[in-house]
Amino acid sequence: MTHRCCLKYTDNLGAALAIAFHKAGLHVYATARNLAKMSNLASLGIQILTLDVLSETSITLCASQIPSLDILVNNAGAMYASPISDISIPKAKELFDLNVWSYLAVTQAFLPLLVKTRGTIANHTSLASVLSLPWQATYNASKAAMAMYSDILRLELAPFGVKVVDMKSGLANANMGKGNVWELPKGSLYEIAKERVERAMSGVDFKKGAVPSDQWASYVVGDLLRQNTPKVVWRGGSAYLVSWLVMLPSWVMDRMMMKTTGLDVVIKAVAGQK
Repeated sequence: MTHRCCLKYTDNLGAALAIAFHKAGLHVYATARNLAKMSNLASLGIQILTLDVLSETSITLCASQIPSLDILVNNAGAMYASPISDISIPKAKELFDLNVWSYLAVTQAFLPLLVKTRGTIANHTSLASVLSLPWQATYNASKAAMAMYSDILRLELAPFGVKVVDMKSGLANANMGKGNVWELPKGSLYEIAKERVERAMSGVDFKKGAVPSDQWASYVVGDLLRQNTPKVVWRGGSAYLVSWLVMLPSWVMDRMMMKTTGLDVVIKAVAGQK
């Protein structure tokens, strides 16, 4: 029997997952708001469906087109970088709509299919869910929220044989956030180190050590198809390192984050003003 997997396309990581599942012999339903973005997947024989995860009508329609499902991959996501003191609350709410509430809405819609097959739900939370990363509080908080929902959902669905996996992906060649320009607003507390902080907000320094998206996807799919499905999947650049670092005293991670994100430069600049 051919197993069926439905995943949200979103970016090149979603495409890599779709291709990896397809190569593993699964019937893949790749979804996105714009089908044209998935023409390369369609050419490989992957079935593409329209899905706007922020639309209840679209979610219901998409679910009605899938007769059976073994694996649901929630992969939608967007970035937002800003010091907490400068956060736009409306923008933060929009991010949570996509990074959290859409996952739950899609899960609820597809859950009847997954209960029938005793299937798997994989939620993409990334390393952001466990890192206290300055300038990315909203994004990381949304991922941490989804990680907690995933952990509790795993317990709640255990009686029905449905498995829930938290995908804490590390650095991979993703295009999410590409083209975004994050700038400090005028009057920000952090203007004293504007150049360094904005560089950190751009995430350019975190691209070092990223693994190819197809390599990342191959490992992830291998994990999800294991007989004993893991509760958490750590794959991608720095993933295993972070999985160990989170068990160390918080001051160790704090020092690393301060240096990595330019907070050390802010500290020196503030001290110099006194």
